[in-house]
Parts: sequence; structure tokens; C-alpha cells
Amino acid sequence: MTILYGIKNCDTIKKARKWLEGNAIPYQFHDYRVDGLSRDKLTGWAETLGWETLLNKRGTTFRQLPEGDKADLDQDKAVALMLEHPALIKRPLLARGETLSLGFKAEDYAALFGVKA
Repeated sequence: MTILYGIKNCDTIKKARKWLEGNAIPYQFHDYRVDGLSRDKLTGWAETLGWETLLNKRGTTFRQLPEGDKADLDQDKAVALMLEHPALIKRPLLARGETLSLGFKAEDYAALFGVKA
């Protein structure tokens, strides 16, 4: 089962979904804002990918956080912030079995699914 995690109105999510559909790859879309996300799942991703990789510090949501929230970040604090503000999670996150892929590049998806780029 392939699951694409993200936020519906994100442009990169739209590109990833278009690519998956254009290559006839079945997937389930999980919208953080609509479907929620458990602390355990997010912590697991943070441990696998690294919380620094998973936390989107370049977006508007992070920049608008109070300075105290951005200071002294560690995994626990980052996970709590991402649960409170799902837009802080880099996207898309594609889970294919035990494989996690963060971000979208057509050539990376092609390699992952064994199709021509």
C-alpha cells in the first residue's frame, strides 16, 4: 500500500498526485489537516528521517512561530510543533511499505516505482 501524506492544497502535493495518477500507481492520500496524524507515527518518521529533515523551517508557518517556539529545538519539541501545525511537516511524504520518501522529484518517484522518468 502506498500512502501519500500532505496537505491537499499544497502545490508539490498536487504535482506528486498528478505524477502518481499519470503513471497509474494506486495510492491513498492522507491529508494531515483532515485526517490527523498520531504522535507515534510522526515520532517514527522523525526517528527514521531525522526530525531536522522532517521539519519545514523554510515555510511561512515556521517563520510566523513565536521565537520561543523556534528556540532550543529538539525532537520532542519539533514533533509537538508539527502536530500542532501540520504545515510544518515537509511534504509530500510518500510511504511505500517500509520505504519513506520525502519531497517530490519525478525521477526519484520513477526510480522508486520502477517506471521510466
